[in-house]
Amino acid sequence: MFTGLVASTGAVESLESDGDGVRLRVRTELAAELAPGDSIAVNGVCLTAVEPDDQGFSADVMEETLRRSSLGPLVKGDDVNLELPLRAGDRLGGHMVQGHVDGTGSVEAVSEDGFARVVRIGAPGGLLRYVVEKGSIAVDGVSLTVSAVDDHGFEVSLIPETLERTTLGAAEPGRVVNLEVDVLAKYVEKLKA
Repeated sequence: MFTGLVASTGAVESLESDGDGVRLRVRTELAAELAPGDSIAVNGVCLTAVEPDDQGFSADVMEETLRRSSLGPLVKGDDVNLELPLRAGDRLGGHMVQGHVDGTGSVEAVSEDGFARVVRIGAPGGLLRYVVEKGSIAVDGVSLTVSAVDDHGFEVSLIPETLERTTLGAAEPGRVVNLEVDVLAKYVEKLKA
């Protein structure tokens, strides 16, 4: 379980494909806190760390994850958002994020609004039914509040701290982002069915 509060960013060092998936290597100072088998969210995708050392960690990414998330198009040198899992007793500052990406969206527009930056993201209707104004959504693993929503997408407003500490500060139109909707909305829908 995660909170969507990104601890750090890392850089993709390598991607090795064996035809059945990819071994992803990420360079980050957070690796010092990882043991083999620990969970870590990479752009909001919960992965299992293997071969952690002082410089970074590796993770095996299966084909299903590559198809469903924005990890598939990653290339060497790309920056990624990283978050360690929530520990018992930690503060829950964002919202409950599982690291189970529901799908992807695409940045459609970016505009300045005072010190904030508004990012419009196009998303599939199947996900938008769970998105509500002033509700929570994880975009590339970042817990954000939805500032507007319509039938084709939604908007989020990014404060300077988010722009500086996450990869969303470099978001431009056309960028594919991971989306995880609030799990509570999915449970409510199932209970009402």
